Amino acid sequence: MSGRERRAVWGWMFYDWASQPFHTLILTFIFAPYFAASVADSPARGQEIWGYAVAGGSVLIALLAPVLGAVADASGPRRPWIIVFSACYMVGTAGLWFASPGLPDPALILGFFILGLVGVEFTTVFTNSLLPDLGPKEEIGRISGSGWAMGYWGGLASLVIVLGFIVPGPDGDATLLGIQPAFGLKPALGEGPRATGPLSAIWYFVFMIPFALWTPDAARKPRAAGAVAAGLGQLRATLRSLPRDRSLFSYLASSMFYRDALNGLYVFGGIYAAGVLGWETFQLGLFGIIAALAGAVGAWLGGRADRRLGPKPVICFAIAALMLVSIVTITTGPGEVMFIPVGSAAAPSGLPTMVFYLCGAVIGAAGGSLQAASRTMLVRQAREGRMAEAFGIYALAGKATSFLAPFLIAVVTGATESQRIGVTPVILLFLVGLLLMVRVTAEGRK
Repeated sequence: MSGRERRAVWGWMFYDWASQPFHTLILTFIFAPYFAASVADSPARGQEIWGYAVAGGSVLIALLAPVLGAVADASGPRRPWIIVFSACYMVGTAGLWFASPGLPDPALILGFFILGLVGVEFTTVFTNSLLPDLGPKEEIGRISGSGWAMGYWGGLASLVIVLGFIVPGPDGDATLLGIQPAFGLKPALGEGPRATGPLSAIWYFVFMIPFALWTPDAARKPRAAGAVAAGLGQLRATLRSLPRDRSLFSYLASSMFYRDALNGLYVFGGIYAAGVLGWETFQLGLFGIIAALAGAVGAWLGGRADRRLGPKPVICFAIAALMLVSIVTITTGPGEVMFIPVGSAAAPSGLPTMVFYLCGAVIGAAGGSLQAASRTMLVRQAREGRMAEAFGIYALAGKATSFLAPFLIAVVTGATESQRIGVTPVILLFLVGLLLMVRVTAEGRK
């Protein structure tokens, strides 16, 4: 690669670094558990309404992503779309600061969260559509894996900053570094977890600068004036022909389920650990550090395996690992591991905590390699020149049933009033995704 081409790849990978704090700090380890434990009436109620918020945002993304992707393909440039939805993301995350403990009506906070979720998902659609232009086909898997790895390192860095300078540790006062929270943040008012929203917005703005400077945009097409009509017409034709493309159709169906299950693990992992094991923010943060480290290594190794074996074996292995770890997680709780009692009331065992940390490492490693290989697989399956549309349909596939995991978790949790039973639907979703992968042609389109 030339120097300009390497800078383009690095700039593109910086998007993963810039956007990852939303998934690490807000969606999984810091803000979501805080919301469930301190803003909502109870942890179970918090898990329930958080699930409905994720489901609502996902429906909106599912409806609009393929349409906007097709329009972007017809017009060419992706940058205007990235700017608009980046603004949505930063406004939405910054608004989470107002989530004070015991808020009588958390609807405004959930609205800000949905705006941030929509913003980050749509910017992902348009940045991912630039992936095929960054290198030859045989290097796309490595680039995608390295991008996901860089995202995990970004999430890890943001988490270390939050634990070291912003969020109080187990003593409820000092941070991990033994200092008072920065900027005079008050632990009693939940200002540490609340600050992760504005921090994510600032982080995104700063680290999107390399993307803006180094990564070239797609060229404008001559028919840009009729882009909306042309894009919608192209989308209709693609959707009509989709069932006849067995491999692409099967892959999209498979990804619908396994990505939904993975998002369920990410969204509710921290809430689950806080409610079932009684973990505080510090322990959740340590769990996040372990998962992020494993995710970075897993994504990097997955990218290398993708280059050697192709994305399909990587995807299948990762799904199987995630199914197994989901079973272990659900069957582990205070005083028991896989329903086997450990320790006693007089001498409680630390084994369940150790098992949860190990599960976090496996979820991070398998999830990182799965997501990196998934977008590589889509590049192999999609039509040349229609990448934004393909990633829009991919987002549709990911969001068309993405309400299932949070919705089923919310319903089952509400019906059983048990967080452990509430997360069991993810196992079934992983299994369906794995079975559908059998029909996918590994090489995709020739």
